[in-house]
Amino acid sequence: MYVLVLNASYEPLQKVDLRHAIRMLVREVAVVEEAEEGRTIGRFPVPRVLRLVRYVAMRWRHGRRPPWSKRGVYLRDRGHCAYCGGRGNTIDHVLPQSRGGTDTWENTVLACGRCNNRKADRTPSEAGLPLRLTPRIPHWEELVTH
Repeated sequence: MYVLVLNASYEPLQKVDLRHAIRMLVREVAVVEEAEEGRTIGRFPVPRVLRLVRYVAMRWRHGRRPPWSKRGVYLRDRGHCAYCGGRGNTIDHVLPQSRGGTDTWENTVLACGRCNNRKADRTPSEAGLPLRLTPRIPHWEELVTH
């Protein structure tokens, strides 16, 4: 279970596991904004959303794009295959790695196993599989709030 952490200004910062969230409450660096009804851990309600007590400057986030990751591609594409729209579970390179394609936001999409196998070592146009979305660099908020 993950807990969303908001800055003091209510901007989403990150998601942390429940254990980390409880440590933040014990240290009194955060307060509970939203909790699960009827569930507690010791004296604390089980949080869904925490807000930091003091504002944290996020200069590191502004002007820098999020680093590429498989989980980031999954979140950006919202779990859907870029070719058929079904449930995606693999990362596909638009320009295959064997042809020089790299692990970048603009070259990777989420694909289901069937479409990924069908596309194989070809480009989407060569395989007759048009992309339903254009691969792009996501915003930080997309990766934190989903």
